[in-house]
Amino acid sequence: MTPGTYSNVTLFRRMLRQARPYWPHIATTLLLSLLATPLALLTPLPLKIAVDSVIGSHPVPLFLESLLPADATHSKTAVLVLAAGLLVALALVSQLQGVGISLMRTYTGEKLVLAFRARLFRHVQLLSLSYHDSRGATDSTYRIQYDAPAIEWITLDGVIPFITAGFALTGMIYVTARIDLQLALVALAVSPVLVLISQAYGRRLRVQWHEVYKVQSSAMTVVQEVLAAVRVVKAFGQEAREQERFIHHASEGLWARIRVAFAEAGFGLLIGVTIAVGTAIVLLIGVRHVQSGVLTLGDLLLVMAYLTQLYGPLQTLSWLAGHLQRSLASAERAFSLLDEAPDVAERQDPRALARAVGAVAFRKVSFAYDDDHPVLRDISFEISPGARVGIVGATGGGKTTLAGLLTRFYDPTAGQILLDSVDLRDYKLTDLRNQFAIVLQEPVLFSTSIAENITYACPGASRHDIVAAAKAANAHEFILGLPQGYESQVGERGMRLSGGERQRISLARAFLKDAPILILDEPTSSVDMRTEAAIMEAMERLMHGRTTFMIAHRPSTLTTCDVLLAIENGRLAEVESAVSTAASAGPVRSWGRP
Repeated sequence: MTPGTYSNVTLFRRMLRQARPYWPHIATTLLLSLLATPLALLTPLPLKIAVDSVIGSHPVPLFLESLLPADATHSKTAVLVLAAGLLVALALVSQLQGVGISLMRTYTGEKLVLAFRARLFRHVQLLSLSYHDSRGATDSTYRIQYDAPAIEWITLDGVIPFITAGFALTGMIYVTARIDLQLALVALAVSPVLVLISQAYGRRLRVQWHEVYKVQSSAMTVVQEVLAAVRVVKAFGQEAREQERFIHHASEGLWARIRVAFAEAGFGLLIGVTIAVGTAIVLLIGVRHVQSGVLTLGDLLLVMAYLTQLYGPLQTLSWLAGHLQRSLASAERAFSLLDEAPDVAERQDPRALARAVGAVAFRKVSFAYDDDHPVLRDISFEISPGARVGIVGATGGGKTTLAGLLTRFYDPTAGQILLDSVDLRDYKLTDLRNQFAIVLQEPVLFSTSIAENITYACPGASRHDIVAAAKAANAHEFILGLPQGYESQVGERGMRLSGGERQRISLARAFLKDAPILILDEPTSSVDMRTEAAIMEAMERLMHGRTTFMIAHRPSTLTTCDVLLAIENGRLAEVESAVSTAASAGPVRSWGRP
């Protein structure tokens, strides 16, 4: 993604649309923040009263005369006590306002981030496998975990401060102009300079923050890869090498951050110098006005106090224009992920499918991940319900891709795949995938209990059904031998279990799903002969009455198949039908090459 693909206006609009359910919370936070403006206007007042009406001989402000008894306004002691009490009261109200903002901001911010992360996570799951194959998991993980909080930074740390700073700036200009119009105009003269500086630095900072996030994501990729393959790393003694690789990527992130820090420091320096120049000019003119009698000393102190608060909002607005680029860069990365369209899309009015009969047909199907790498070419065959189909061929020949096309993990680039004489693309995607149970070469288990891993195929299944599925998969005995039985934790990716045990849990999951079509992708390739016999016995029960596609290298695994499909270099080289079983399975036809 090119930095700057989205304009600032587009990002703000999309962020506010995403935050719409929490607008009442944001409005409450904004109202509490707006209280800061009147409190800031009142904060210097006790000092003015003390200087002009206690130390000096000026009368108290008019609004105090109307609120206080006449005797109190003529007593310097009473006025001094009043000024001190007003100072304490303003401080107390300011602290209560700060507590309210903190609580509302924390609650609203966490809810915003959670909702945005959930939306990103859901969308990532809907993206096609081709996206995940090309991008990897780490980049998506980084965007969900570290870029999603941009909605909080922009909405609560960007929009609200921008609005409150605007109100504060308006209030400060008005009050300062009422005291001395010339000083107010001089103070505002620095505004165009601040705008120019912010615009000059804005895009530069956005590009630099994109680079920071990119290199940080690459360092995170190293960590994820090493921890996922820690056994291989240890076996080859490559810990030091991986450490160096991590340091290399992390160092790139370090220097990228340092470059951003230099740019932000230069930005802050220019803002600070500009404001200091404005303050110095106001001070010079203000002292001349006091000397000439245009202002009292208390008025000058009040103007200087307001000037500090006037430049506060100006500095905030300038900071938002420059430093907010970090958050906008994160928001841009997050929305670019949301804008990734799935390669496998569902039709507007998809066809429902309760339970398929199991007839499958490929008609001149071709598939390629990109134009330069065709995987399958002109594949045509037809399978009747209940047939067992063996798929053989060299590694990389397209066997697993063919199975992926069946489940619509990918869509063919040419041709049609039919299930019960209906194009797969016409079915509702969820209904279609409910027709398949899959057992992979490397079984995928989640870091939870054995029972929960089995019920992943059918959430809410009863304990009786879970045990029945485990027995059918020849897994019940070894499960009972574990300390906590079905509640035993399998560890990350099931690493507390042996390969054969993980495979049998995967088979139990398939039994529980009870789908009409079964895909077995080399399920016995990584187990010993004894375990293979137990798994084959379970698979024989699992395949009964189901249309089955079995991918295997060992010919012994495919002896019970009705049909053998030989895939060579992405083409269907041969279709063999076992006569003794084909009659019961139904006819098998092939188009294209025999």
